[in-house]
Amino acid sequence: MFYRRKVIMALLQKWQGELPSLDFQKILFLFTKKQKKPSYEFLPYKYGCFSFHSYADKRTMIKYEMIEDSDDNWITIDKNDYISMLTDEDRNNLDKLYFEIKNLKGKDLVKYVYKKYPYYAINSQMLNILSDDEKGDVINEKPNIDSFELFTIGYEGRSVEAYFNLLIKNDIHVLCDIRKNSISMKYGFSKSQLSRIAEKMGIIYVHIPQLGIDSSKRQDLKTEDDYRRLFTEYRQEILPQQAHFLNIIYRLIKDNKRVALTCFEADYKSCHRSEVANALINLPKWNFLVSHI
Repeated sequence: MFYRRKVIMALLQKWQGELPSLDFQKILFLFTKKQKKPSYEFLPYKYGCFSFHSYADKRTMIKYEMIEDSDDNWITIDKNDYISMLTDEDRNNLDKLYFEIKNLKGKDLVKYVYKKYPYYAINSQMLNILSDDEKGDVINEKPNIDSFELFTIGYEGRSVEAYFNLLIKNDIHVLCDIRKNSISMKYGFSKSQLSRIAEKMGIIYVHIPQLGIDSSKRQDLKTEDDYRRLFTEYRQEILPQQAHFLNIIYRLIKDNKRVALTCFEADYKSCHRSEVANALINLPKWNFLVSHI
């Protein structure tokens, strides 16, 4: 069993086996803030901090009859002692957290988190629980960047929450997926998942497979020379035929200001998104900034 799922079960065990979904997300979030390597990462969602990954795990744990199938609550079925399965450090973290917030629930717990971590409240529908000054702290955390800019971003080595936090903090309005086949075994990055999460975060998702590279051409890439040959072929043979789709991206920036090209590789130099960005930069009408994040 993944350790992070043991964390979920231990938290529920500490809170007598059942928590409302709203409270559970806040408690899990606060627990991860005490960990050196957080078990889960979070996004600013409509009720504050939210982990899409924890819900993916919940569905698996329901399947294995560890947790009840309930939308409104997290309820344990498995009665094993998961607290004893945590590291010594995490057991101490759990005891400290329980002592700090055991009397908080519902709106009081939400308010506690919003005041301590205002960034995670920037998309909240519950800001009315805060004072005007506290709302101001949240507003100050919300990115509002007026410049036109193209970004490129890869998801290799990133959770879907870390990935979207980068988009949010850079105030990106459109996510342009330039994979040929937008399929991924990594949670959150297949087309259906990525587009759904983008929509929930208020980001427009666009897929332009015509700018992708066939997976068959990427299978034997091992050296810098291999990448160089592939990208030379892509630059000379594929991109010149795709002027229409480069113009679509240009139009997306003109209309939405801040657009990100996305693919897999962490290093943009090892990814064809760098070639797409360079092709855009070389358009005669191009006058936008480009950043690789």
